[in-house]
Amino acid sequence: MLFEILTLFPSMLEAPLSESVLGKARESGIIEVRTRNIRDFAEGRHRVCDDAPYGGGAGMVMKPEPLVSAIEESRARTSREAHVILLTPQGRLLDQRLVEKLAAESHIVLVCGRYEGVDERVREFVDSEVSVGDYVVSGGEPAAWILVDAVSRLIPGVLGNDSSAEADSFSQGLLEHPHYTRPPDFRGRKIPEDLLSGDHARIAKWRRKQALIRTKQRRRDLLDRLELTDEDQRLLEEAEEELARNEEAS
Repeated sequence: MLFEILTLFPSMLEAPLSESVLGKARESGIIEVRTRNIRDFAEGRHRVCDDAPYGGGAGMVMKPEPLVSAIEESRARTSREAHVILLTPQGRLLDQRLVEKLAAESHIVLVCGRYEGVDERVREFVDSEVSVGDYVVSGGEPAAWILVDAVSRLIPGVLGNDSSAEADSFSQGLLEHPHYTRPPDFRGRKIPEDLLSGDHARIAKWRRKQALIRTKQRRRDLLDRLELTDEDQRLLEEAEEELARNEEAS
């Protein structure tokens, strides 16, 4: 997988894309990440990439010429078909389904906007627009890092255990179950007995139950989208009864 990030500030991405999981994946050659400075495609001695908006108003707008030139150069550089994404608060919200779809691509180009945004005509040269949330940050660089990280996790070999991504929150439509590690007793708070049983079926049942009840408590909207099996309904009822008993006991 090749990621290319078109940005005015390449140095903003150096550390997050070189550490931990992404750093190891790049070192091993599983993914390739390139940053390209949009200013390299601007004309004139000062390499100006922004200008005042027509009609007036606050802020500046990114000019179309350098952005489109950078996009076209990225498309032409490799034999792989590029999927070009404009990172913008107006785009489709990034969720796990979209992440899974993007993981099937071989070449993704991410366009990082700045200032008040990009000239509207740039949109004609991208394949899709993506947002990482209903809020505004100073530029597309944080969004680029998030997208690269989320997509890379689904590429075989990036994670130490490929099954880790399968159990992540949202992958199965539910929030992930709770996790515990040593010590078995931390300030009187003990590990659930099911996890200490050594019975894989019992552990799987506990994890499913906890994922169901956690999703209902924290993200009911996710649960409402799922078609729960009879077993899921039974586990959810059991979890709710257990919670009620614990509340009474306390």
